[in-house]
Amino acid sequence: MTHLQAGLSPETIEKARLELNENPDILHQDIQQVRDMIITRPDIGFLRTDDAFILRFLRARKFHQTEAFRLLAQYFQYRQLNLDMFKNFKADDPGIKRALTDGFPGVLENRDHCGRKILLLFAANWDQSRNSFIDILRAILLSLEVLIEDQELQINGFILIIDWSNFSFKQASKLTPSILKLAIEGLQDSFPARFGGVHFVNQPWYIHALYTLIKPFLKDKTRKRIFLHGNNLNSLHQLIHPECLPSEFGGTLPPYDMGTWARTLLGPDYSDENEYTHTSYNAMHVKHASSNLEREASPKPMKRSQSVVEAGTLKHEDPGESENTQPLLALD
Repeated sequence: MTHLQAGLSPETIEKARLELNENPDILHQDIQQVRDMIITRPDIGFLRTDDAFILRFLRARKFHQTEAFRLLAQYFQYRQLNLDMFKNFKADDPGIKRALTDGFPGVLENRDHCGRKILLLFAANWDQSRNSFIDILRAILLSLEVLIEDQELQINGFILIIDWSNFSFKQASKLTPSILKLAIEGLQDSFPARFGGVHFVNQPWYIHALYTLIKPFLKDKTRKRIFLHGNNLNSLHQLIHPECLPSEFGGTLPPYDMGTWARTLLGPDYSDENEYTHTSYNAMHVKHASSNLEREASPKPMKRSQSVVEAGTLKHEDPGESENTQPLLALD
């Protein structure tokens, strides 16, 4: 084991070997091969090229050096092409802070049975007079930047669950093709995360229509990892154990506290009030934030979409009605 694998459990190291083709004996050689390709793209400013940074791109692409370099180049190119999105790209930016305090995204403290981090989006909580879609996207990207510092998550990956309960047609009308394409480019094509699944629950017909609209922008692997469950939570539980889920998704955990992740990122700057003051923030300081949640902070009272069905009273549908299709993030 090299120092680049320090802190990983033996089980995770073995998983990286079997699933990602990670070989500690040639790890530095693999990284250097990717670094040597940087000269082929003088049009891109590669602002970070250290070993640990390049390693996450190799893991996201199962150690295919060419694919890992393509992802690395797209990561920085996306930031060059969308400079406004990454100005003041930190948790205390007013727009990002509003999105975080409104629960975009939610991040469960515990991982699923495969060691994956579970992210939640309660779509109906999008107050369009308060948060732009761009700021929600920025908050999601910043959260992923913080989470991906954890090497276990570089290997085990993530799960995303989107609850569309009470998401109105008026709200959906703001999801234009251009902004959806921007999100797909930022997540699917330009970020070094392994997503094991994107799960839609309680989606109305117009979300099905939106999904059809964005399908051409999705890679085959992405489509295969998107699951449309409707209100059939049994099909969700076949893929994510109820013991890992809050009660909104028929799980055994308490209802999700929308302020949890915001408190983790913002620390003493977190406030339930609509006050957005600038304070210093360094993503490296929250590298292991999920293990340092401020448990003394009181839960944030907030509107939340309620699932159409509760655990134990699920509506049983033909499993074939749930479309099995994969994530909107960089996939393995």
